[in-house]
Amino acid sequence: MTRFGDFEPLCRSTPSYPWCNLFYRELQRNAPNSSSPPLASTQNAGFLFRQCANILACAFSSFAVIWLITLSHHRKAAVDPCIPHHLSPHPPLQLLTTGSFLKQGSTALVVFTALHAGAVVALFWTLLGNALVATQLVEDGSPSSLIPFYLLTLVLMAVTTYISLDVALTITNTFEPGNPKDSLHSTALFILTSIWPGAAALLYFILMTWIVSSVLRERRPLVYYVLAAVLFIFSQLAYFLLSRPICDGSNRKIDGSFIATVLETAAVVVLYLAWRSITEDFWIEEQQYY
Repeated sequence: MTRFGDFEPLCRSTPSYPWCNLFYRELQRNAPNSSSPPLASTQNAGFLFRQCANILACAFSSFAVIWLITLSHHRKAAVDPCIPHHLSPHPPLQLLTTGSFLKQGSTALVVFTALHAGAVVALFWTLLGNALVATQLVEDGSPSSLIPFYLLTLVLMAVTTYISLDVALTITNTFEPGNPKDSLHSTALFILTSIWPGAAALLYFILMTWIVSSVLRERRPLVYYVLAAVLFIFSQLAYFLLSRPICDGSNRKIDGSFIATVLETAAVVVLYLAWRSITEDFWIEEQQYY
């Protein structure tokens, strides 16, 4: 019976779910002769060319993020578009944790997966944090907003990275995977990596929709935010629903992660357009002033 916190269903149905890497060592220690462990990683597929779709998608994502960072540096506004900055480590980390570069069960793969998990949790906090700052409950750019924002970013990344390492390496018994081992159970890791991103994204879109429609009374940014939300939802559907059919149909060479990466990148680009639309008047006034 599946329990809350079990990764086994996700690992079996989503071939490149990166957090499954954290359970491989524990599973091998407890079932070294298991012929069919509940890990459906495409890393078993082997060579680099078999991940070409994911590599191209991550390259596209990297170039898009660099482009957005460059554009954002040419604009000054009350709300800082820091999301592309925090997104920049994700494409290379995704390649390392879901590709065929590192041996399954190796310490290097465990460490990079733990860092990836920490970066993901921190990213979704920055997403939500930007929405909270946009409510103007505290003055944007002031120490009262910047210190808690960056402090929580570092704390969440550090805590998630440590929990991930503890799950994989059993540094202590605190976050050791629960029994039975083949259920790949870790409630803390499940909440941080599987529940928190969706909850943070939902709260972000709710807050930004309210700010744009009720406070700013703007229509064009609202369209952008709705479009970004739709793209993000489609990316998750492609990742969790299409990965297994694509993987089986391609003889385990690729899965749906490349589609998800492209859609997620598109969502970030649309979020940038929304931010630019919101700050457009401020930008024009500043240019006229100078």
